[in-house]
Amino acid sequence: MLVNTKEMLEEANQGNFAIPSPDYCNMNMVRAYVETAEKLGQPAILAYSEAMQSVLSLEDAYIIGKYYAQKASIPVALHIDHGKSTAFVKKAVDIGFTSVMIDASSDSFEENVRKTREITEYAHYRGITVEAEIGHVGAGVNYEEETGDASIYTQKDELIRFVELTGVDSVAVSIGTAHGFYKGVPHISFERLKELKGAVDIPLVLHGGSGSGDENLRKCAEFGISKINIFTDLCVAGAKAMKEDDSGNYKLMMAAADTAISKMLEHYYHVFNCDRERRRNAQKVN
Repeated sequence: MLVNTKEMLEEANQGNFAIPSPDYCNMNMVRAYVETAEKLGQPAILAYSEAMQSVLSLEDAYIIGKYYAQKASIPVALHIDHGKSTAFVKKAVDIGFTSVMIDASSDSFEENVRKTREITEYAHYRGITVEAEIGHVGAGVNYEEETGDASIYTQKDELIRFVELTGVDSVAVSIGTAHGFYKGVPHISFERLKELKGAVDIPLVLHGGSGSGDENLRKCAEFGISKINIFTDLCVAGAKAMKEDDSGNYKLMMAAADTAISKMLEHYYHVFNCDRERRRNAQKVN
């Protein structure tokens, strides 16, 4: 079923687990994500980034995502990841995406607030949830075609003001991760995360999950992150499977990639403690 992210992220926020938010750039990835979530009995977030337009148009991304979301037996949100321009994000809302991110984190605090509030008002009127970013998660070599830049840690006082001024539904914070590939494992500030978690009531989001280390990500989920973005690890797993396939058959190579991507996503559902929450809910019913 097609939903927005509000209820699923609020449940994660209360239950100390996180929901994976994988980006997609083709139909096979969407199918793999939804089938994996259905297998685990978990909600799914299908994320499409503005930077993906060179390989998949916004319109095609919506049609593909909507098809698999509507026939799914679990809640599925169609989410815009890193919408850089207000025009693009508004277009995504108008087309039918159920959740959007406006990323003005590279702008001044005042401009970030202005753009985020503009999108929040526009989206909320149409029943769409909004994510924004305060602080800045940097980028390295990645699959999102972003230029490399440095991370700026989120400040508690700015986070509180930002949430109050914008009315945003969830907020991405910067605590030491970066988009794309790492040299080694990043140093994540769990003290900063605890401070930020205690400062606001809305769900917190972590970008740059790939390569951050399973133990780091598990602790992020336990300490207050409700949604973790992953993409690079899924792409690497799919590309490796295709490379290792020696059949020379395109269909078999694609199938190998799909299987590898599904396994990687399932791994992250477990790392993010989603399966623990499922067992807890089953115990309540019994």
